[in-house]
Amino acid sequence: MSAEVAAVNALSAEQFAAAMRDCCTSSRWIEGMQRARPFQSSQHIQEEASRIWAGLDEADFLEAFRGHPKIGDLDSLRTKFRAQAAKCAAEQAGSLEAPDIVLKVSNEALQRYNDEYEKRFGFIFIICAQGKPAAEMLGWLVARLANDRATEIRIAAAEQGKITALRLQKLVAARPASL
Repeated sequence: MSAEVAAVNALSAEQFAAAMRDCCTSSRWIEGMQRARPFQSSQHIQEEASRIWAGLDEADFLEAFRGHPKIGDLDSLRTKFRAQAAKCAAEQAGSLEAPDIVLKVSNEALQRYNDEYEKRFGFIFIICAQGKPAAEMLGWLVARLANDRATEIRIAAAEQGKITALRLQKLVAARPASL
């Protein structure tokens, strides 16, 4: 077992729950991860995270989705998600890497289509934004508006799974430094 995984296993229940909440805000997922300890490896952490996520239902997915700011919504990122702003900003960095005029137009379009998406499906657009420029995320957002709700729940849940996996990877890698 690596020092990083040992450090994750050594967290108190409260510390572990807080660390998991930074990865995914679904209460049942966090509880499942708590029960899955101790972990043998980083791969074991990822396998358990995926297994637990796959066993959850729509209410759990929606709870996790509410733990995200809207893509491109910098005001929400600054206020509602202040504690997670740096992590979310890093994940959405691609949406900020463009000339000012392109960024302004893209963010306005993202906001408009985000609103349309939320009205249509009842939850915010979820995409694993890591490394994706704003134009690509906008393309996915517009394309996914054509889906029915059941399809979109499945896609958003899969995207949440990718986000969680990336966050877990970063969490485990940072553990010894944070002890």
